Amino acid sequence: MLQTLPDLRGFARFLTRDTAAADDLVQDTIVRALAAQDQFQEGTVLKAWLFTIQRNAFYEQTRRRSREQEIMQDIEFDMQPSTAAPSLQHARDAVQDLGELLWKLPDLLREALILVGAQELSYEDAARVCDVPAGTMRARVSRARAQLAELAAEKSVEPQTEPEKNIT
Repeated sequence: MLQTLPDLRGFARFLTRDTAAADDLVQDTIVRALAAQDQFQEGTVLKAWLFTIQRNAFYEQTRRRSREQEIMQDIEFDMQPSTAAPSLQHARDAVQDLGELLWKLPDLLREALILVGAQELSYEDAARVCDVPAGTMRARVSRARAQLAELAAEKSVEPQTEPEKNIT
């Protein structure tokens, strides 16, 4: 279980968008997992089981804190996207831009992309975490990748402030 802590923390950060809340969610996940360890089925993937517990805990907390959800949406609308194009010298900016684009994806698509892409779960394991068929998970990841590519293309096509001068 200790080996999955970095992955749990990473997934929690994507769910909560807040480092402190993510740490609390990981702690809650571990407490719940230890309390329910007799429900873990041998031969299944521990990481997927823990992600399921974490996801369920997150949505339970979200339902209880509807006001907090409204505040998070207000903060999300207030965020101004970066207008600077990322370059090789500014890898940190590129990662930040990717993070901004990820938050523009619908929740279900972002969650699918994070589970399969960032957390390296198989489609089947990610589908178990989200309690959907594996085909649905594949479709969500595919749509998430397509939308992310569209958002990235839109971001890279920025109007120029001055027209180019042709010297002939």
